[in-house]
Amino acid sequence: MPAINPIAQSGFKNATSYEAHRPSYPPDAVKPFLQHLEVENVLHAHIVDLAAGTGKFTEILARRAEEYEIIAVEPHSGMREVLEKKGLKGVTVMEGTATEMPAVEAQWADAVVVAQWVPSTKWEQKMKEITWSFDDRSPRFRHNAWRTPFEDQTKDSPLTLQTADPMFSLPLGEDSVKWTVWLTKDAIWERFHTISHIANLHGDELEETRKKVYDILNNGTDVESNGKGEVAMHGLTVFGWTTAIPGAPLRNGG
Repeated sequence: MPAINPIAQSGFKNATSYEAHRPSYPPDAVKPFLQHLEVENVLHAHIVDLAAGTGKFTEILARRAEEYEIIAVEPHSGMREVLEKKGLKGVTVMEGTATEMPAVEAQWADAVVVAQWVPSTKWEQKMKEITWSFDDRSPRFRHNAWRTPFEDQTKDSPLTLQTADPMFSLPLGEDSVKWTVWLTKDAIWERFHTISHIANLHGDELEETRKKVYDILNNGTDVESNGKGEVAMHGLTVFGWTTAIPGAPLRNGG
């Protein structure tokens, strides 16, 4: 299996904290997503959850009435350990990556899913800018590199004698759902601290970052608070989908 990016390996080593402070996914996003994948109301459909992490999305799938058969693929051993301890019904946890998924290569799966979310408000944008200031030059969701394998499949390459032989339909389907959750400022910091860029900080650099986060939370003009001392944290769950072209063979490493 390809080696895990060292930044991800160290940044997600505290998988228990990731599990405790990272958000789950809103029902308003899950239902249409499964509809587009054509697995809603399909009893025992086969689903691969790629980069399952600690199982935030996996457990949503496992709780559904369809009783899905799920293979949760995750390369990080600490993440897999937390996920395995959940003992989710119908879920098999496996080590693997996007380029090494035996269930996909064997065409076992009815659907392959990858879940991600992004923030949306001004003060959260400032939080995001702090994260981006620690650019490690690794590909991230925001770079949209995940689109490349789908979009490039229709291109001919005279240099390699490659001819277009697409495996997935285009254009990609895309949608998004907004959501809000109320958290204390300390809980927001703990959530922020699970981002690999921030989790890899130490000493003065970590303390300076923590001060910047609390300054945003205490002084942001659009920070919305309630009587419990909680702050409204807004997000945008983005999801995309495609379908395999019938009869298209899976290529090695693809």
